[in-house]
Amino acid sequence: MIDRATQYALVIDRGEILAGPYVRGACRRHLADLDRAADPDYPFEFVPCEAAKAIRFFEDYLLLNGGQFEGKPFLLLPWQAFIIGSIYGWMRKADGYRRFRVAYIETAKGSGKSPLAAGVGLKGLVADREPRAEIYAAATYKDQAMVLFRDAIAFYDQSPKLQKLLVASGTGALRWNLSHPIKGSFFRVISSEKKGQSGPRPHIVLLDEIHEHTDGTVIEMLRAGFKFRRQPLSFMITNSGHDKTSICWEYHDLGTKVALGQVQNDEFFSYICSLDEEDLADDRYLEDESLWSKVNPSLEAGLPGYDYIRCQIAEARGLPSKMASVKRLCFCIWTEAENPAISREAWTACRDADFPVEQLYGRCCWGGLDLSATQDLTAFALMFQPTEDDPLWRLKVWFWIPGVGLHRKAEQDHVPYIAWRDAGYIRAIDRKTIEYDFVIRDLAGILADYDCRKIAFDRWKMKDFKKDLERIGATLPELEDFGQGYKSMSPAIKVFETKLIEGTMRHDGNPCLTWCASNVVAIQDATEAKKYDKSRSIGRIDGIIAAVMACGILEESSPGSIYEGMTKEEMKQRMAF
Repeated sequence: MIDRATQYALVIDRGEILAGPYVRGACRRHLADLDRAADPDYPFEFVPCEAAKAIRFFEDYLLLNGGQFEGKPFLLLPWQAFIIGSIYGWMRKADGYRRFRVAYIETAKGSGKSPLAAGVGLKGLVADREPRAEIYAAATYKDQAMVLFRDAIAFYDQSPKLQKLLVASGTGALRWNLSHPIKGSFFRVISSEKKGQSGPRPHIVLLDEIHEHTDGTVIEMLRAGFKFRRQPLSFMITNSGHDKTSICWEYHDLGTKVALGQVQNDEFFSYICSLDEEDLADDRYLEDESLWSKVNPSLEAGLPGYDYIRCQIAEARGLPSKMASVKRLCFCIWTEAENPAISREAWTACRDADFPVEQLYGRCCWGGLDLSATQDLTAFALMFQPTEDDPLWRLKVWFWIPGVGLHRKAEQDHVPYIAWRDAGYIRAIDRKTIEYDFVIRDLAGILADYDCRKIAFDRWKMKDFKKDLERIGATLPELEDFGQGYKSMSPAIKVFETKLIEGTMRHDGNPCLTWCASNVVAIQDATEAKKYDKSRSIGRIDGIIAAVMACGILEESSPGSIYEGMTKEEMKQRMAF
């Protein structure tokens, strides 16, 4: 008889149950490792009886609580049995201890991750053959850690078997510790709030909502104590996040690569739900309910339920920040910003990558220049006025970034700068820092092709830019100081967003600009004036800031420019230096 973990892997591999690429990858890895285990030199083996024993602990000892599940045995769903069977079934041949030391689980909200994690903690406490086991529900903040611990307490309250073995400290909702006196083991919460704490020697660490961890402090603190244990385990559960510079993204990224066989890490197990690329096209997944089980593995068992997801989608229509939460929590999509100001739907609808750039030559436009610090993106945007032949506003943005160390920068920002550079979407300057000489020379060449009336700029760094401009002797259109506070930015944003939402503007689909658009977070003051805040945005937004500044100085009926009446060659001569 096939064990339940392998049975699930086979069903997924045959396509009998829909799953995303990383779950398919995890299942294929399991099946491939089973084949390799027959080799005497392969260091791991799968022990079906250990997998079955772990699954039985959940189903024999634990009773669910709340609503329709109150008092029912914790019968593991197929995906849960795959996770538990894999973690407890794979062993090292040399000493018989568990193979996996880290398990990273990422599914949609409401799939049943927290009870699963609490069960792992309780098994480690009473049924893992580990004397003086220390089990921790861990988080950055104690209140956050208590969420998972309360699931363990709920299991204790429902289970006469556990009550015979364990002693709870505290009363009611204030209980803070479960101890197993006979073995000298305990289960409690821990956080990184209390500085200087040391000494934990965890057997099992349960980490809830990794995407909310501000850094890796608590994780590293606890992993430092693993050296005292024979088969320690970090069991991480989370929804998808919004910060691709976070510790959660690092584990997510590693988990996807391990599942796909791109990175070999024999001690790392991942179960990461996601949609396939084709499911994301035109937001197909919002309408096609057959795809929802890819990211909601408990959906057919009623968790969280089709009606719940339908209601979430309906409420989010037309509300970018709400839709971002729905995408992240219901569909495992890493949104670049927690409360994005620009909806993906509106941005995608305004994409026109096939528009001939030659049709913009000589066309009236206004510019926005967002100068970077030494190692960040510099962006220059032009907003082109409609014409009789083309009744749409056209946005085009150019980017510059230091080329030295670009691979490291791409890893830090989690974006493909190298590919963007090679495709011509960004200009990588062969320096460690942005030198404005290069930007000025490029601007001169760019502006020679267009009828630019005026360029808005952020005064920060502009003093250095103007010095280089005078030293080189280049001539640019009129430069206008543009404030970055609510007074200037709010009306400019209104112009920009109106053109975007009404569909009267088109951009060329530059992926760096699209990345910037996905990162934007808006903030408001007491009068509801708005600005885009770089400090609260995840990732760069320079291209959008440049575009907004260009919108802030638009003049739909303006006097002639300094290039009016000139031929293209005459304009180039005027810009020459």
